[in-house]
Amino acid sequence: MRIFHIQNTSVTESDDLQALTAGGLPALGLVWVACARREFEVLQGEIQTMLQALCGQQLVDLHISDLMNNQLPSHYDYTSQYDVLVFRRLAAGNRPTDLENPGQPLTQVPQRGGPPILRRIDTSPVGFAVFDRVLLTVHPTDCTVRDVYAGKLMMAASAESRATGARLPNSPADLMLRIINLMVDGFLELRRELTHQLDHWQAELLNPKTRFNNWSSLLDARISLHTLDEVCEDQRAAIQDWIEALKTWPEPENPVAHREHDLLHVRSRDVLEHIERVVHHVRRLEQSVETAVQMHFSVQGSRTNDIMRTLTVLTAIFLPLNLITGFFGMNFDGLPLIHRESGAWMATGFMVIVAVGLVTLFWNKRYLARTGR
Repeated sequence: MRIFHIQNTSVTESDDLQALTAGGLPALGLVWVACARREFEVLQGEIQTMLQALCGQQLVDLHISDLMNNQLPSHYDYTSQYDVLVFRRLAAGNRPTDLENPGQPLTQVPQRGGPPILRRIDTSPVGFAVFDRVLLTVHPTDCTVRDVYAGKLMMAASAESRATGARLPNSPADLMLRIINLMVDGFLELRRELTHQLDHWQAELLNPKTRFNNWSSLLDARISLHTLDEVCEDQRAAIQDWIEALKTWPEPENPVAHREHDLLHVRSRDVLEHIERVVHHVRRLEQSVETAVQMHFSVQGSRTNDIMRTLTVLTAIFLPLNLITGFFGMNFDGLPLIHRESGAWMATGFMVIVAVGLVTLFWNKRYLARTGR
């Protein structure tokens, strides 16, 4: 568990939950309590006591179940005292998850086929409980988002970052949106490898010199991309619900607070735009896979047509030749050219002339040309 006290110009970190509970809510700034899902399950009572001491309100049982549920889709809910947002991440993660740890944990990454990058994408949810001055986040065991953003947070509090105009989060909602934005942008960093793998499969599908045998992986990739599309749709719906709830917040009378409220709207719309960009990219990848498969079967059909046309042309060439050989092969004594010494050569020459004439005719009509050229 990591606990951060964030003020306008400084960030301090500790891991002593009891000290935070005993000391109460600091006079200034906000508190960020970040824990793994297993920690949240084990320390549930202490966390509830901390929230009661700092916020005067505990989490309701339904929201506790939501934060511990690893299969829950992205969604938003609220009470009069706090807001709850469950957001499924799209991150590369191949470390053991909670269910593989001792103590009956709660997280398990579904096994996927397809490209290796798709098998490494983990969609485990991250839970946020947003109070007035406290943010509680519940992460999967191997979630790097918390550690990465904590590093950025400590760096932003340094004198060098403050000199460049870096701003620390001024509210739990602002902090939550920044973490979600980092989670969404994490998938955008994975798309290059995913696009490269699918482009490689497309090249194999359309290469006439190779035989594509990786159909099971391609089918798994289509299923995985469809799953990612559903995850992204849930993400978008959750953020849209958050934005609608944000519009119902009372307008602050203080100009500074009013500006911070406007910044929340701007940051929320920015997160939504990033999610829509991910949705667009995932759907484009789905369409790309579908198009590659359709083009593959179209090419296969074209190759089959080429083969059938070639066989038809050969049949048309040899048909008159077979007719000639059949005519002279009849057992009749009065057939022409039979008793002449040059008869066989004359018949052979006639057959060659017929064959060359037919080949020339079919070539001029492009019956022998390949459609792939």
